Amino acid sequence: MGTRITGRGHYAPQRLVRNEEIEARLGLAPGWIESRVGIRTRHYAAPDEALTDIARPAAQMALEEAGRPDIGFLLLATSTPDHLLPPSAPLLAHQLGLTCGAADLAGACAGFLDALALADGFVRAQKRSVLVVAANILSRRINPADASTSALFGDAAGAVVLSPAPGAASGVLAADLVSDGAGYDLIKIPAGGSRTAFSRDLPLDDFSMHMRNGQSVFSKAVDMMVRSSERVLAAAGVTADDVAHWIPHQANLRITAAVERRLGLDPARGLSTLRDFGNSSAATIPLTLSQAGRARAFKPGDLCLMSAVGAGLSGGALLFGW
Repeated sequence: MGTRITGRGHYAPQRLVRNEEIEARLGLAPGWIESRVGIRTRHYAAPDEALTDIARPAAQMALEEAGRPDIGFLLLATSTPDHLLPPSAPLLAHQLGLTCGAADLAGACAGFLDALALADGFVRAQKRSVLVVAANILSRRINPADASTSALFGDAAGAVVLSPAPGAASGVLAADLVSDGAGYDLIKIPAGGSRTAFSRDLPLDDFSMHMRNGQSVFSKAVDMMVRSSERVLAAAGVTADDVAHWIPHQANLRITAAVERRLGLDPARGLSTLRDFGNSSAATIPLTLSQAGRARAFKPGDLCLMSAVGAGLSGGALLFGW
């Protein structure tokens, strides 16, 4: 029993935010953002759009492409749910006309890899399809006065349907999911959890994303993505030359380029949506697989390497056989 991706979907809100808008607000030189992180535009959700509102169109696209198969489970990877309680996945399932099991995964930027690895195991064991959705509305978690977050983050959603493939040697061929809790405080939203509960006395900035020691984040992210990728390639008995498609988390251009160089990956095999959509955390890989991947021929037997790292620190890599 193998697995295969039978449907892909993506969605980005209508509001397009160009670098010029952010650079003017923060007093940055024209071109500063693109030269630093490789992003030109990103999308922001409308005031009346919640997480499930942007997740639903991506999920519907994936379901329609897959022919609306029997879905046994829905996994929603997000750091910005509709509410802290209840989870958003059951609401999304209801909106899609599904009554299957539904769960949120808060894996930050690595959330899609976590969800896809878990979905692959479920499909193989239960022989039913899984809908994996990753979506975030990070525009409401950035500090508008902070260049390090305003330059990077946007809102988007991506989705895949993973289905049984009897007799096929396809699906997740190797996965290496890792964490480094020593970097727990490098990227965080200080308030709103059980450590620091909501309070009117707290400054609003405590409810926004903070990123400290950018150089440490960069070096740890590159190292984690490289080492995990090396381990999955070794576990599958292949090399970087065998990889037909390379889809990294779209964090920023410098991280992607550094990982690519250290692994010896052919840049022509990479897929990217970073320039036009920015960093939407867990959503970037399925967004790229659906939006940019439609111009790429995926053939049976192709190897697709995906890798990510995010807050926590959590991350890893996954090798998917098409």
